Amino acid sequence: MKITACAVSLNVEDVVASSAFLQDHFGFVEKMAADGFVSLAREDVSVNVIFLRRGLETLPADQRDDHAQGLILAFEVDDLEGELARLTDAGVPITMPLTVEEWGERAFQVRDPNGVIVQLVDWKGGAAA
Repeated sequence: MKITACAVSLNVEDVVASSAFLQDHFGFVEKMAADGFVSLAREDVSVNVIFLRRGLETLPADQRDDHAQGLILAFEVDDLEGELARLTDAGVPITMPLTVEEWGERAFQVRDPNGVIVQLVDWKGGAAA
């Protein structure tokens, strides 16, 4: 098998709002769009983020009413504190403060207008002994 691309698709109520959030605050750009669909990308990330409107009839019946819950869009960044300050200054509510896990992960979280969790993370916390 040869995989040529990778994407994560999330069902949300308001595709435009989630798309604008990732574009405005995380530098994603729109690559494709149609009614109820948008695909976003960044030059420096190998995974596209796709938002699909809940109820979209092109989705299988057992998936079309699901909402993007129970998952986290995690982005590893170089300057975690700088990103925290930038998002705070932009008025983005921080829904999980900066934490350090025993395995060395440092992270904080925000939520987009549809409740999708976006986590920024680095691994500078050191590993547990």
